[in-house]
Amino acid sequence: MKKFLLLVLLAALAGGAWYFYKGGEGEAPQYQTAAIARGDLTQVVTATGTLNPVLNVQVGCQISGNIQKLLVDFNSEVKAGQIVAQLDPATYEAAVSLAEGDLANAKAGLALAEVNARRDAELFKNKLTPQADHDAVLAALAQAGALVRMKEASLKKATVDLARCTIVSPIDGIVISRDVDVGQTVAATMNALVLFKIANDLRKMQINAAVAEADIGNLEVGQNVEFTVDAFPLRTFHGQVVQVRNAATTVQNVVTYDTVISVSNDDMKLKPGMTANVSAIIAQRQGVLKIPNAALRFRPPESATVQTPATSVEASGGGARPARQGGGGRPHEKRQTSRTVQLFVGGKLQPAQLKVGISDGVNTELLEGAKEGDTVVTGLIQKASAPPTAGASSPLGGGRRPF
Repeated sequence: MKKFLLLVLLAALAGGAWYFYKGGEGEAPQYQTAAIARGDLTQVVTATGTLNPVLNVQVGCQISGNIQKLLVDFNSEVKAGQIVAQLDPATYEAAVSLAEGDLANAKAGLALAEVNARRDAELFKNKLTPQADHDAVLAALAQAGALVRMKEASLKKATVDLARCTIVSPIDGIVISRDVDVGQTVAATMNALVLFKIANDLRKMQINAAVAEADIGNLEVGQNVEFTVDAFPLRTFHGQVVQVRNAATTVQNVVTYDTVISVSNDDMKLKPGMTANVSAIIAQRQGVLKIPNAALRFRPPESATVQTPATSVEASGGGARPARQGGGGRPHEKRQTSRTVQLFVGGKLQPAQLKVGISDGVNTELLEGAKEGDTVVTGLIQKASAPPTAGASSPLGGGRRPF
């Protein structure tokens, strides 16, 4: 009798466990739905870029030496030709003096060669000197003249090097960077040291935006854009596309094109180097039928059981991640004009072929294939797993410890 009761107890426990783990598997899936409604759509191309001055000049040094004076600092306004720094000129002044002495010596030699040439010409005319000596005198005269020209060139070079000790601004503008200090030694190499960075006019700036290849075809020269910067998150700035460059940049298999956007900075709020989040409006629709993008991406399971939907969301496509627009994303909704969705009609899934238009990343314009008020399926609701039974041992502990 005890064995029979033990077998009945074991069978009941096994049946309870089977029901607990397998009993809910036959239930039909529940669908998340949305109603097709009317609204406004705006399709934009988004990108990020960096604010830069329109003309940014790097002032370097062509000779080596110590910085003796710095006459400007950060944010100093300068004029073209204004002295901004001075190198120690002592070495180059000595080089000029040496070149002047060499030139004087060469000119003295030239004068002596000219006198010898005149004297030899008289002797040669009277046939008192041989031809060889006469030719040697003429050659010495030519060499003395060439030496003078060489020393003149050396003096000119030394003078130019001395003048380069005085560093001037090549343009009117403002100093945005100073990379040297007084007493620092600069060396003239193939990569010249940059002393200053001078921007021509910060009231006129530009954005160099990296636009993805999927969106570059939607941008045109003269198109108006809007952008924001992190320093002023509540303010929207405006600009205009002035150039779409053909040179492509590939980073980790993502192809982008540099787009130049002109910006007016009359209040001087924008600073060089700021990151700009650019949005260019390429299409707008008002009062059109729109369908959530989640419905365009939904695919029903192979073994789906029809059941009345448990929840419904607004036409904004809640619960589904919106597709990114621009910035390297691939907005498939705006590429394909014909899409298949699942309508929920009479408790059953019914596929429908739709013709769609523009997309704002969350909703897509519906042109043909359905009407206002139709219900579309946007997702499949995942049921939560059942809680463990009382007294059951958790993988993290909490049950009875074995002996």
